[in-house]
Amino acid sequence: MTTELPGNGGFGDPAFLPNTQQGIRRRNLSLVLQAITAHGPLSRAAVASRIGLTRAAVSTLVDELIRADLLVELGPERPGTVGRPGSALTVGERGPVGLGAEIGVDHLAVCAVDLHGKVRARASLASDNRGRPPEPVLKELARLVREVITASRSAGLRPAGLAVAVPGLVARDSHTVVRAPNLGWSELDLGPYLLDGLPLSVDNEANLGALAELWIGGDPAPQDFVHVSAEIGIGAAVVVGGRLLRGTHGFAGELGHMPVRPEGPACPCGGRGCLEQYAGEEAVLRAAGLPYGEGGIGLLATRAEEGDAQVRRALRGAGAALGIALSGAVNLLDPQTVVLGGALSRLSPWLLPSLERELARRTADPARPRGGTVTVSRLGSEGPLLGAAHSVVRAVLDDPASVAGAQR
Repeated sequence: MTTELPGNGGFGDPAFLPNTQQGIRRRNLSLVLQAITAHGPLSRAAVASRIGLTRAAVSTLVDELIRADLLVELGPERPGTVGRPGSALTVGERGPVGLGAEIGVDHLAVCAVDLHGKVRARASLASDNRGRPPEPVLKELARLVREVITASRSAGLRPAGLAVAVPGLVARDSHTVVRAPNLGWSELDLGPYLLDGLPLSVDNEANLGALAELWIGGDPAPQDFVHVSAEIGIGAAVVVGGRLLRGTHGFAGELGHMPVRPEGPACPCGGRGCLEQYAGEEAVLRAAGLPYGEGGIGLLATRAEEGDAQVRRALRGAGAALGIALSGAVNLLDPQTVVLGGALSRLSPWLLPSLERELARRTADPARPRGGTVTVSRLGSEGPLLGAAHSVVRAVLDDPASVAGAQR
C-alpha cells in the first residue's frame, strides 16, 4: 500500500504539525536539521544560537538526528573558534534520499537526490509514450525506480519517498491523473502500479518545475512568478509569496489550453485554438516544415542556430502566441517575473523577442518594462525531475521524524 508524503499536496510543511509536545519536538527537529543543512558545518552551540533553543535541548535533538543517519559529527571545530570548541555537525553522505520520477511524452526518468541536494543516482529511457496503454509505461517506470533504489542502497542511502511528475492534471492530494491529453490517459490512479510501502506523491510536471525554480533555480529565487515549461504540450505554474498556487481542485496553471485564437484548430483537450496548437513542440515543427519525431527541440535549436529562416519564423510565431497567452496571466497576477523552463529555455533566443513584444503591447501596467521581466531557467528540461526529487527531500527536512528510524 502506498502512503502519502507529509504536508500539503505531498510536500512536507511543518506548519501542519499539531501544537502538542510531539508536534513541537518534530518542529524543533526540523529547525535543527534545516539550520545545519543551510549553514553547516555547525556546532551544537552555533545551532542553538541560530534557532533560539537551549544548548541542552539542541544536543538532545542532534543525538536523535545522528541516530537516524541524518547528521554526522566531523570532530572539533576549526582553530580560532571562541570558547571551548564543540564538535562540528553536518549532513552525512549516507542516509535518506528523495526519489523523483518523470513521465514524459517521449521519455521516462528517475533520479535520487540526497539532503545536500546532490543527484546520487539516475536512470532514464527514451520512449514514445503517446497513445500507449498506461500499464507498460508504468511497468517501465517502476523498473527504473528499482534501478535507482538499488544504486542508492549500494551507496548507503535509503529512499524516503517517491514523487512523480506527469504532463497532465492531477487531482489535489491524490495519485490520480485526471487527464493527460498528450498521453491519452484519464482518471488513472498511479498508486497501484508503483512500489508498495514507499511514500508516494504525484503532481503536474509544471508545478514541480516551478518548485525546483523556487528551491534551487537561483539565488535569490523570485517569490512571485509564473513558470512556463514545454515538451509536446505547454504547462505553467504560479508561485505567489513563495508558495505554489494550486487552485481549488489542483488544476491551476493550465496555460497550454488557454485559447489564443478561439476559432483555431481542434486540441486533444476538446477545445479549439489552444496555445499548444501554436507553441507546442509538434505545432512548431509543423510550422517549421520539419518532421515530428525524436529530438524535435534539439533539431529546432540546431536549425535556428544555423539561420534557417522557416524555423526562425516558426519560433517567432510560437513566441507571439506565448506572449498573448501570458499577457492574461501577467495582467491578472502582476508577477515579479515570468520564467521560461523546460524545452522553452533552449529555444529562448528565438522565442523571447516576439514574446516580449506581445507582453509589452498587451499588459496594463505602464511601469512594467517591455511587458514584464522574462527570465530563462538555468534548470532547463531537468526542472520537473529535480523538483520531484527535491519535494521528497524538503519533506524530510520539514519533518525529520517522518523518516524511518527517526521516531522514538
